[in-house]
Amino acid sequence: MSKVYNSAVVIIPPKEKWDSIQEIRKIYDRNIDRWMPHITLLYPFRPKKDYVSLEQVFVEKCKNFEPFEISLLNIEYFAHDHQNYTLWLDPEPINLIINLQAEILKIVPDCNDVNKYEKGFKPHLSVGQIKGKKKMHETINTLRETWREIKFILDKIYFISRENIKTSKFEISKQFQFKN
Repeated sequence: MSKVYNSAVVIIPPKEKWDSIQEIRKIYDRNIDRWMPHITLLYPFRPKKDYVSLEQVFVEKCKNFEPFEISLLNIEYFAHDHQNYTLWLDPEPINLIINLQAEILKIVPDCNDVNKYEKGFKPHLSVGQIKGKKKMHETINTLRETWREIKFILDKIYFISRENIKTSKFEISKQFQFKN
């Protein structure tokens, strides 16, 4: 089985919760036109043509999960080479998101790229990129002063995909409901 970079499994906050996230992303996120606000669970993922063969096993797996509330309270950052930084919202409760990701990873164990980081899988919702340590600290401090917690019920996950063209946007292809 193959993996592609135009397909992913993600958590997407409800659209009515997007406004304050998108306000930050409009200023800082070069990927705002490609990705909707999301927390990546699996990426890269299977090509869209394989979704039909995966659908039933994801339906069954998701029926095992109780919905739970996610809180986006804190703004954090990842440091990369050459004073490049990624700004992100820190979802809680992290242990439930990590457990969810581990369970769906069992379906497609080779789609484990997000687990290969030095500290393993770190759930996050990216809101931008910053160059320069001083600028990053100034930006983080400003954002933390004005940020207001967002809460939502996680009761489904999504397959998203885009055309294999640089300018194409990710769109929801399938959604998988948790236990009712």
